[in-house]
Amino acid sequence: MRKLASIQRIWRIESIAGADRIEMANVLGWQCVVNKGQFKPMDLAIYFEIDSFLPIRPEFEFMRASSYRKTDIMGEGFRLRTMRFRGQISQGLLLPISQFSEIPEDVELGMDVTEILGVRKWEIEERITTGGTVIGNLPIDVPHTDETRVQAEPDLIRDFAGLEYYITTKLDGSSHSVSIDDEGFHVTGHNYEYKDDGKSAFYGLVKREDIENKIRKYYVENGLHLLTIQGELCAPGIQQNRLKLTRPEWYVFTIRLDGRRVGLKKMQEICDKMGLRMVPVEEIGMDLPLKYPTVEALLQRADGEYPNGGKKEGIVIRPTEPVFNERISAALSMKVVNNKYLLKNEDK
Repeated sequence: MRKLASIQRIWRIESIAGADRIEMANVLGWQCVVNKGQFKPMDLAIYFEIDSFLPIRPEFEFMRASSYRKTDIMGEGFRLRTMRFRGQISQGLLLPISQFSEIPEDVELGMDVTEILGVRKWEIEERITTGGTVIGNLPIDVPHTDETRVQAEPDLIRDFAGLEYYITTKLDGSSHSVSIDDEGFHVTGHNYEYKDDGKSAFYGLVKREDIENKIRKYYVENGLHLLTIQGELCAPGIQQNRLKLTRPEWYVFTIRLDGRRVGLKKMQEICDKMGLRMVPVEEIGMDLPLKYPTVEALLQRADGEYPNGGKKEGIVIRPTEPVFNERISAALSMKVVNNKYLLKNEDK
C-alpha cells in the first residue's frame, strides 16, 4: 500500500526570497513549505503526501480554511493538494513527530504511519464521475492503477539503469478496466465493479466498441484463464476534458495475461488485433538515469500540453519488458506529474 504518511529525513532547508516566516524543506524528491526554524537539515519528521485525506484532529486544524472537505463517501477531513506560497510550490505536509503521541519513540526512517494516524487516500467519488451502479470490489486480477510518483521514490530513477524504457502520456481521465475469468466478464472503475444497467458511461463505450466480444474471442483462442485490460476513460464530463473530446474514448495502458503484465510490444500487438487505442508513446530509449538523472530533469520532461492545447497531466515511465522492483514490491513503473498541471487542477 502507498505510504501516505511516513517518517522521512529532511535533507535540505532553503530560504524563500522575501519570506520571513516560512522556508523550504526538501524530503525525498518533494519540496514542502514549513515554518521558519521548525526543522533543521537531517531532522526526522512525518511527511504526508499530496492526495492524503487527514482526519479531523487538533494537529490539522490550521488547514481548515484551505483544505477542509466533506463528502458522502469520504466523510470529513483535510485534503492535501499542491499549494503555492510566495511563488513556491509546496507538495505535501511536514510536521514534527513530537506532535503525535501515538507515534512510538523508536521510529525508523521510512516507517509507515498511515494507519496509526488514520490517514486515507483522497478519492474522487467515482460513482458520480461514471454514474455506474457499484456491485462489488475489484476482481482478483484487476489491481489498483496507482503508479508511484517519482518524487515519493526518487531512487526509482536508478532502478532503470541498463533497461530499455518507454514513456507514455498520462491522460487526464478516469481509470477503467475490463477483465474476463471463469466467473465471466467484468467492467470496473478505479475501486469497484459496475453493473450493466445503462448508467455507466464506460459500459456505453464497451458496447459501442464491441469490447466484450473482442476480449472473449482472444480469451478463448489463446486458452487463457485470466485476461485484464486497463486504460484511461477520457470524455466530456470527466475531470476537465483536457483532451477536448466530443465522445468517450478509452486508452489502454496495461494488459495482463493470466496474471502477468505484458511488455510494450505485446501490448501494441493485442491492441492492434482488437482495434483498441493505446495511450500515446512519447519516447523509447535506453538507460533512463543517463538521460534524466534527477527528479528535476523528469519534471521538465513531463511538462507540456495535449495536442489540443490543454495542460498535460504528465508522463508514465516503464521498462519495455516488465521487471519486478523490490523497492515498490511491484513491476517497475513510475509517474511524473506536471507541476503546472497540479497547480491548475487543485480541486480535482
